[in-house]
Amino acid sequence: MKEMLMRIVFLLTACVSILAVALICIFLFAKGVPAIQQIGAVDFLTGMKWKPSNEIFGIFPMIIGSIYVTAGAVVIGVPLGILCAIFLARFCPEQLYRFIKPAVSLLAGIPSIVYGFFGLVVLVPMIQNLFGGSGKGILTASILLGIMILPTVIGVSESALRAVPNSYYEGSLALGATQERSVFFVMLPAARQGILAGVILGIGRAIGETMAVVMIAGNQPVMPNSVFSGVRTLTANIVMEMGYATDLHRGALLGTAVVLFVFILIINLSFSALRKGSVK
Repeated sequence: MKEMLMRIVFLLTACVSILAVALICIFLFAKGVPAIQQIGAVDFLTGMKWKPSNEIFGIFPMIIGSIYVTAGAVVIGVPLGILCAIFLARFCPEQLYRFIKPAVSLLAGIPSIVYGFFGLVVLVPMIQNLFGGSGKGILTASILLGIMILPTVIGVSESALRAVPNSYYEGSLALGATQERSVFFVMLPAARQGILAGVILGIGRAIGETMAVVMIAGNQPVMPNSVFSGVRTLTANIVMEMGYATDLHRGALLGTAVVLFVFILIINLSFSALRKGSVK
């Protein structure tokens, strides 16, 4: 009876999770797709201007802005995160590990608004002094998001590295490889599935971040012409205008959420296919 009861409880909790995701999907598509159809899918996705007062809703600059900012965060954060995970898993002394590991975990608990304030008072003036301009743009947002995804990438990648049997490492050493070569050419490839999962989670965190990006990205719904140009991401567009949007404007913002949802879904499916291909 206890086993049967717990099986029912676990099934119900799983069903609740699936139901929550399904309800979110139904709400987004039910509210956003009609607005996209009214505006015109081509005009909505490829339009270069966002002027709600004139009922012009083109989100292509915001799609490009989201891609640029997310790609910059991945370029900055993923290599640093993986290297830090390698250090913690294989090279870090025990006494130093006691301090570094809690510090990395603490990064994950800092609210995004605090990250945004840090970017506003530290990163923006630094970029402004080094390169001129307002300091708010793709580069600043990419650096901050790269920092924000570090705890996710580090935590998952370290767990993946520690899950690799130690016999792999010892066997590589026995064959004459150095410690560094054993880690980078034996342990790291063996843990690639878990590391790739950490990268996927990091990308999800970067593309879905809102408040920090709103504070330092410049919020300009135009096509960027350099890494210092201000941009507006899809998430920033929603959070900035949803409070006062009505009618078609509100529908266009929900349509933006649909595009973001599909965008994240495509990224996850692509990485899943890549993982399956690497296993084969």
